[in-house]
Amino acid sequence: METTPVVEKRQLRQRKPPVAPAEPEFDSDEEVRGRSKRRKTTSRSIKKEKTPAEPDLESIPANGDDVAAQGNASGSQSNKGGRGKSRSTHTKRKTPKSSKAKAESVTDVAGDKKKKKSRSVVKGDTGADQIEKEEEENMPQDEEEAADGQAEEAAEPAKRVGKSRKSQASDAEVHAELVGDPIAHAVARERWPHRYRRKESGSSSLGHVRMETPEDIRARRHYDFCKVDGVMFELMDDAFVKAEDGQPDYICRIVEIFEGIDGKPYFTAQWFFRAEDTVLKECGKELDKRRLFLSEDRNDNPLDCIGSKLKIVRVESNTDLDAKSKRLPEWCNFYYDMSYAVAYSTFENLSPEVDTSKEVSTSIVSSESANKEKKDTKLSPSEKKTLRLLDLYSGCGGMSTGLCLGAALAGINLETTWAVDLNPHACDSLQINHPKTQVRNEKAEHFLSLLKEWEQLVDEFNVKNEHVVDTSGDLENSDSEEDHRTKLPKGVFEVDKLLNICYGDPHNIGTVGVKFLVRWKGYSSEHDTWEPIDGLCDAKERIKEFVVNGYKRNILPLPDTVDVICGGPPCQGISGFNRFRNGENPLEDEKNQQMLVFMEIVKYLKPRYVLMENVVDILKFSKGYLCRFAMASLVDMKYQARLGLLAAGAYGLPQFRMRVFLFGARPSEILPQFPLPTHNVILRGRGPTEFEPCLVALDENADRSVLKDELLLGDAISELPEVTNDELREEMPYGDGPRNEFQQYIRLSRRELLDYSFGNEDQEHKLFDHQPLRLNEDDFARVCKIPKRKGSNFRDLDGVKVGPDNICYLDSEIPRPVLPSGKPLVPDYAISHLKGKSLKCFGRLWWDETVPTVVTRAEPHNQIILHPEQDRVLTIRENARLQGFPDYYKFSGPIKQRYIQVGNAVAVPVGRALGYGLGRAFLKIKSDGPVFSLPSNFSLVGQVPQPKEGEVVLL
Repeated sequence: METTPVVEKRQLRQRKPPVAPAEPEFDSDEEVRGRSKRRKTTSRSIKKEKTPAEPDLESIPANGDDVAAQGNASGSQSNKGGRGKSRSTHTKRKTPKSSKAKAESVTDVAGDKKKKKSRSVVKGDTGADQIEKEEEENMPQDEEEAADGQAEEAAEPAKRVGKSRKSQASDAEVHAELVGDPIAHAVARERWPHRYRRKESGSSSLGHVRMETPEDIRARRHYDFCKVDGVMFELMDDAFVKAEDGQPDYICRIVEIFEGIDGKPYFTAQWFFRAEDTVLKECGKELDKRRLFLSEDRNDNPLDCIGSKLKIVRVESNTDLDAKSKRLPEWCNFYYDMSYAVAYSTFENLSPEVDTSKEVSTSIVSSESANKEKKDTKLSPSEKKTLRLLDLYSGCGGMSTGLCLGAALAGINLETTWAVDLNPHACDSLQINHPKTQVRNEKAEHFLSLLKEWEQLVDEFNVKNEHVVDTSGDLENSDSEEDHRTKLPKGVFEVDKLLNICYGDPHNIGTVGVKFLVRWKGYSSEHDTWEPIDGLCDAKERIKEFVVNGYKRNILPLPDTVDVICGGPPCQGISGFNRFRNGENPLEDEKNQQMLVFMEIVKYLKPRYVLMENVVDILKFSKGYLCRFAMASLVDMKYQARLGLLAAGAYGLPQFRMRVFLFGARPSEILPQFPLPTHNVILRGRGPTEFEPCLVALDENADRSVLKDELLLGDAISELPEVTNDELREEMPYGDGPRNEFQQYIRLSRRELLDYSFGNEDQEHKLFDHQPLRLNEDDFARVCKIPKRKGSNFRDLDGVKVGPDNICYLDSEIPRPVLPSGKPLVPDYAISHLKGKSLKCFGRLWWDETVPTVVTRAEPHNQIILHPEQDRVLTIRENARLQGFPDYYKFSGPIKQRYIQVGNAVAVPVGRALGYGLGRAFLKIKSDGPVFSLPSNFSLVGQVPQPKEGEVVLL
């Protein structure tokens, strides 16, 4: 069984220290943390010298390959476990005062139970436990086993153990000693107060002193220098640390050198990570082998664990993929440009708190390219008014709509400029609600090919140097009235104008490529045709005219012109209902190829920010390979990255839906933080244990009184007009007024929600899409017999009995009831579903319940979707409310297609909360930690919240 990498455990566990020998000048019960196999050290390790010895610097190989080879000499690369039996860091990531972000620790003393975040219970008996049990039973066996194996794997991480090195000439122990005069006692106590116990606890006239904790080794004295096997080391030197047999040597920075109260020499290591040591695992092996990531993780080790000295340089973060490796000096073994933290699997720009190097202010590699990027991405005052978003796999626009609403509340005008989706009905819905958006109904891979061809056309006609983007002007047209009246000979066709461009095969004739939609002179729109660009050689002027107008109208994005890319690439290959899933090589499955396409588009366009969404199964299938691949792709492109799991109900919706979100940010930007929950709800559907540090939730010690009560079904839909099974109206008046805060919010107009998709125009208050899927006569007859009470379902129909084992069966003592059509009242599939244990078939929801998740199908045959008091399924609008779509948001297409659009969408309030965090990042507002608390007036639309105490605006 593989083990969870060290990074997935580091902030979750602390180890109970063994007892150290008593010392006369300290308390006799002093505890010293150590390892089970102690290293022998020479008596010279505590010898004093009058002056510090000059560092006897070890020769450094000419390039990093020799040193990297040395690091791998002890064994092949494998998934890593913890930093061994070394002690937990004494410098923990600060928990933000405002957000109280989770950074909980769990002791692994025998018998202790692992601590969990506190989770509230939903009001009322919703039957959630039974439903969740049904879902587990319905899970395919291989997926269930994979999830269980991964949870077990994460629960018992292997441990990194710094091994004592043998002398290369013999089997003698390595000589490890402290060198030079100790650091002055007063100076040492000030720099490392946790190492020294005061005679009396508490505060003194000198001020507050941090009291000791069991994981800290107590020190007699600190040193600036040490020597291991004849090699001199100084504070802040970088070095290999001997690993367990069969594992590559670890890499660290020496941030403390001291003698413990047991008389033995120790050092404190601040750990570097290779990419494969992080959450990226095997996906990290494709990154530059010399690239490291500096962490805040620190622990104590015996001095004789230190191996050879290294030269590791810090380089400036930039997105030039070749700049770093080309500019590195030959004597450099490794380089680092980012930090890594287990909390939310965060790869982020280095901060002074993380990087304590003595050379932190001077980078070996010039920051010229980084400064150039910052200059290129700086917005002018006019550009700041509108930031451009590309929504890939957009569906009907749930995620981009939420992001724009949240950014607007933060004071940023973010606009969905482009959108791409393969579903034509979803494209129509998005276009109806965002009329200024360039919506493209095509494959994402064809869209990428079109972008590359479009850039070539723009360059060919030198458009960038002669024109500027101006979406407010009219299209240029060189045609004259005389041209339109010109009669052409029969059989002669002349291009009047080009209307659109695509890459693909719109006529399904077998040829894929760049094609223009042509309006022929003298013909109407009925005769418009798609023509390949190669067949328009005589229409160069028309092509140039189209390219100029298209560039000015910003019909397609060009590299470095996109501010945000968001999207949820479909990965149908991970579905448990796919019998032919490729768990060994997920990316070879055609159904998972869109993950590659999404990352290729990001790589090509180089947006300032990226936000990817997906289902929780992406963390479960194939040990989370696809999610790790996505993170590795961003990090390889020099993007910062952060992973989070968010529950829809935690942001003001009556459903449990959990989704995975991955933020990416260019090095010149602030990496967005995840918003903490605003509502007190139960959390279900969590990912594997390994990814628990990515769950966005309050710390167990946080003040939960600031959270609002969870929302229930009645809060969302109770005031909507009553409709029947065969409702035909597309729009209708509301009737009753709103009964609670949610209903007031969901009815707000576009302008009130700061949605300027229609400019300053607003629409009349009407209710759209309040139509249910029309059930056939048999299903409608069954629904009418389902009692209107909580928990009712097909088991309440005549002819059904339930045994003591909760398995239902047909009553053989009475004739089987039938419908007017002659079909059975209780269909066979209801009895056989989940081997007779199901509670879902023809299940009726109730007002005080929370919906597990909004589905894409409205059939009541295997899910609970009946209205509490009306004989029908929930309407499109009722489902849309459960997803947080404002009532003004219209949907297009057949009714079944509209259900699919709503069910596939990202919940709008979740997108809104993420958009607010994105807006903070655009404004350079940053607080400590990977999460932040949404302001108390977040739901008060139209008000722009101000930075809270402890937040910094970076200029």
